Amino acid sequence: MNRRNFLKMAGMSAFAFTLRRGTGFAAETGRTGKPNIVLIFADDLGWKDVGYQGSDFMETPNIDRLAKEGVVFTAGYAAAGNCMPSRACLLSGNYTPRHHVYAVGSTDRGRKAAQRLVPIPNKSGLAKDNITFADALKSAGYVTGIFGKWHLAGPDGAEPAAQGFDFVHQSFGGWSGNEPDNPKGIYSLTRAAGEFMEKNRDRPFFVYLPHYAIHSGLQARASTLEKFKAKAPGKQHNDAMYAACTYDLDDGVGILLKKIKDLGLEENTLVVFTSDNGGTQQSSQEPLRGNKGCYYEGGIREPFIVRWPGVTRPGGKCDVPVINVDLFPTFLAAAGAAVPAGKVLDGESLLPLLKGDGALKRQAIFWHFPGYLDNPVKRGRELDVRTGFRTRPVSVIHKGDWKLHLYHEEWQLDGGREKMATNHAVELYNIAEDIGERNDLAASNPAKRDELLNDLFAWIKSTNALIPTKPNPDFNPSAVAHKGKSGGKKNKTQTKENE
Repeated sequence: MNRRNFLKMAGMSAFAFTLRRGTGFAAETGRTGKPNIVLIFADDLGWKDVGYQGSDFMETPNIDRLAKEGVVFTAGYAAAGNCMPSRACLLSGNYTPRHHVYAVGSTDRGRKAAQRLVPIPNKSGLAKDNITFADALKSAGYVTGIFGKWHLAGPDGAEPAAQGFDFVHQSFGGWSGNEPDNPKGIYSLTRAAGEFMEKNRDRPFFVYLPHYAIHSGLQARASTLEKFKAKAPGKQHNDAMYAACTYDLDDGVGILLKKIKDLGLEENTLVVFTSDNGGTQQSSQEPLRGNKGCYYEGGIREPFIVRWPGVTRPGGKCDVPVINVDLFPTFLAAAGAAVPAGKVLDGESLLPLLKGDGALKRQAIFWHFPGYLDNPVKRGRELDVRTGFRTRPVSVIHKGDWKLHLYHEEWQLDGGREKMATNHAVELYNIAEDIGERNDLAASNPAKRDELLNDLFAWIKSTNALIPTKPNPDFNPSAVAHKGKSGGKKNKTQTKENE
């Protein structure tokens, strides 16, 4: 269904929902009415950057309290390794092969001479006809608001007002302000979201609060920065500005949660907190490998908390792998709303896990990145670190305890399946035993390797994922063997590591 037809049906859908209020999740739990939904989406906040994950320097008391009051998903993931594609996946409920937003700006980033394949072109935004969770919730009777970073309004995309949001506040691609008492817009965004909730307290609302923090360049209140300059450094984390920006973000979270409570809405508000991708190279994510932009755990595993009083159990933990494309169907299920006709969703509702009385039907989750990102990550792949990349073309599957990376350069150009023993196209890790992805088991466990590889290829086929296959005519083998003078010209699309 295209957007025009969807919007024509929106009014009828909202009316139809009121006629069937006794069905769906509300009837299952005895709850009445639709819950308010609040999604707090941090920018570049890594899995290890919060107190409840054991940071030895960062302080996040409000996020930690939310974790104690709700369910922590210990294996919560973003559906992409950096900002734009992760947001496109979140809003659309689709993996990257369906919307073709793979990177910020371009998939052709880094030294051209070191790229063996021609990357698949990137889309600069989420297509206007791609129905978002805001569209779907609006059609179910919600008033919808976005307060913060959009980053999907390139020539291929649209502004948030055209993709389901009734109210839009300070929604840009990045934060350019320099306000001493409003670092990264944390407090103005939080205040506007609170005012929106208060104004709409008597009707179901959806608040999407995608912060600009803690994306570079970092900002913090002077008093917060002084607090961390005076603090003894930790063994893993010791950057005072990074910790201060994180602390101010956490303060914003606390203000918003207090507003929900003060309005008397806490018992009927579903709150989700997570982040768009892993932490930057400014912050070690150990024991996880890598950082933002790669598809090792440090680039995609996130803080992921859900609190819904009366549904989630305080202090609960769930080890089932979940991913941000799951939020679209979860929100629909919580609202008792149907999936829009013709809309394909790649995620699955998390309600059985939130209620603690069921399991998910799917067996695996996936990632697909058919291009190149420059600036290597901590403990990145040896070839990538040597040649200056965060990642090269890769597809990934996480199934049960296992995770497999398929690197398309080696697969396409170095013999594929027949040469797996020597071409380094596949890496296999037991994440349950080796969360740091240090011990590649692709050679020693061929049965599990082939099982996941076959599942991954079936998914690639089912989503019509575009695979780079054309050799790059500008490739220079010496650029791969030796980083430096022989590397050839630098690609004009190369960007800073924080994108």
